[in-house]
Amino acid sequence: MHFLPEAIDDYILEHSAKEPEFLAKLNRETNQKVLQPRMLSGNYQGRILSLISKIIAPKSILEIGTYTGYSALCLAEGLAKDGMLHTIDINEELYDFQQKYFQASAFKNNIKQYIGDAREIIPEINAKFDLVFIDADKPNYPAYFELIIEKMNAGGVILSDNVLWSGKVVKPVKADDESTQALLKYNKMLAEDERVETVILPIRDGLTLSRLK
Repeated sequence: MHFLPEAIDDYILEHSAKEPEFLAKLNRETNQKVLQPRMLSGNYQGRILSLISKIIAPKSILEIGTYTGYSALCLAEGLAKDGMLHTIDINEELYDFQQKYFQASAFKNNIKQYIGDAREIIPEINAKFDLVFIDADKPNYPAYFELIIEKMNAGGVILSDNVLWSGKVVKPVKADDESTQALLKYNKMLAEDERVETVILPIRDGLTLSRLK
C-alpha cells in the first residue's frame, strides 16, 4: 500500500540504497515461481531492514515468517561476527527455495532454518535475541509478542510488518476479519505495554519498531 504520492515514492527509491544483485535475483525468481510474491519485503523495505540490523549489530536475530528468504538475508547483513539468525516458516514447500539462496550467500553458516509452528518452536530455541522481525500470520501476532518478549536482550528491537494492513485498521472491521481484529489488538498492546517504546512507520504496509526499555 502506498501512503505517499507515487512521485514521492519514486523519489525516495531513487535516493535510497540500491538492491544488491544477489537479492535482485531472489526477488525476480520469487515473482516468477512463487505464489503471492507481494509478500516479499522488496528492495526499499529490505534496505531498511538491512540498515536497522547494521545499526544494532545483533548477535542473535529471530525472524518469524521466512517466505523465500529475502528479508532474512537483508537482516543477516548486520549480524555481528559469528552471529546467528534463526528463521521460522510453517510452509515446508519453500524450504528448498530458501536453502538455495541461503547456501549461496555469505551467511550460509549464520542462518538456521526451522519449519513448523513458531508458537511451538520459539520456546525451544536456546537463545536470547537482540533483533526480532515478525512477518507471519496476523492472528498470531499477539501470541508471538508474548513468546518473544521474555527472550529479548535489554535494548532489543522488535520489528513487526503489515501493521496497517492496507489501511483496514482505520476502517469498519467485518465480524469475520480475524487478521484485522488481531492487528488492532496487537497495535494497542504495543502502544500500551510499558516494557517497550513503539513507533509505527508508514513504510509499505506499515512497519512497527519497538525497543525494550
